[in-house]
Amino acid sequence: MLDLRAQFESIAPEIRAAVEEVLTSQQFVLGPQGEAFEREVAEASGTRHGVGLASGTAALELGLHACGVKAGDEVIVPAFTFIATGSAVSALGARPVFADVEPATFNLDPDQIEARITPRTRAIVVVHLFGLAADMDPILAVAQKHGIPVIEDNAQSFGATYRGRKTGSTGRLGCLSFYPSKNLGAYGDAGMIVTSDEKLANRLRALRNHGQTGQYLSTERGWNCRLDEIQAAILRVKLRHLADWTAKRQEHARLYDSLLKDLPGIVLPRAPSGSEHVYYLYTIRVEGRAGGYTRPNDKGNEARSDLVQQRLKERGIASMVYYPVPLHLQPLYALLGGKPGDLRVSERASREVLSIPLYPEMTTEQIQRVVEAVRAAVRD
Repeated sequence: MLDLRAQFESIAPEIRAAVEEVLTSQQFVLGPQGEAFEREVAEASGTRHGVGLASGTAALELGLHACGVKAGDEVIVPAFTFIATGSAVSALGARPVFADVEPATFNLDPDQIEARITPRTRAIVVVHLFGLAADMDPILAVAQKHGIPVIEDNAQSFGATYRGRKTGSTGRLGCLSFYPSKNLGAYGDAGMIVTSDEKLANRLRALRNHGQTGQYLSTERGWNCRLDEIQAAILRVKLRHLADWTAKRQEHARLYDSLLKDLPGIVLPRAPSGSEHVYYLYTIRVEGRAGGYTRPNDKGNEARSDLVQQRLKERGIASMVYYPVPLHLQPLYALLGGKPGDLRVSERASREVLSIPLYPEMTTEQIQRVVEAVRAAVRD
């Protein structure tokens, strides 16, 4: 799915020099590399402030907390996303309220929000999934009507745009992940919150460092989730290359589009007008069921995508299902009473999605090989 070694080899001298600079300085936490990276990411996100953190999950937890979410509150989240989006809510003792997604984009359906708002709703988390922005304007309109902050989970779509605005810049704050597989990936865990609210940014800087507003002076309970200097230095190097890497991802996606466009039963990813897709993942839909082929430990879910994935594996082609179980059906949330049929679009997506390899260093020959394998897997 991803060849990180090929990426490293293309920038190895820069990476080694950046790490050496940190080792020479012997400053490893809350230093000049982190401060510079915060400024650079904030600028790239169209915001005024960046707050470096230890992970994308930490960004979600601190962001929710800073927006006033506490035990007993409710937070609306899409059901079709990675578990961290929901578990960050749970970590604060709040209850995630799951909403369905749009079938064409897999992003939160704006029409699903209003009916889920209650007096206990304290936030709406919008996930920009797979590299594509959610439809923010109607979401923001509903949120503003009810006085509810919008938090953008931008872990997968750093650099994407929505009607001329960068993802992460339209809500109260945006949460970023720099997990190694991301378009901008660290060599370990790392994350950030971006915002244009100076007061909020200052509070987040205290929260990430045990709630300290002065030396050994804590004004509230905080976290220990600071971004370290080595990761910041590495990410600064990679950020300089990100625009070129994104252009290559988009070029590869266009090639996939042209070679797979006439394949029956396959729906290709599409970016709505006004949105720029950065293709963290190239995710197709494999429509239909495959008689007799059942996903392991999931009786009755005879997804054709599973069969295609197995056939690709037999041909030496990697693929992944992101995500095979929507949040409302996760064992973690069984006590909330979610059941099959509650959120049909998310459930159908979990049966049909299949991500195939896409990364900047891929060659045309590699893409053609993947396409040939997909065509054979669908045809067999």
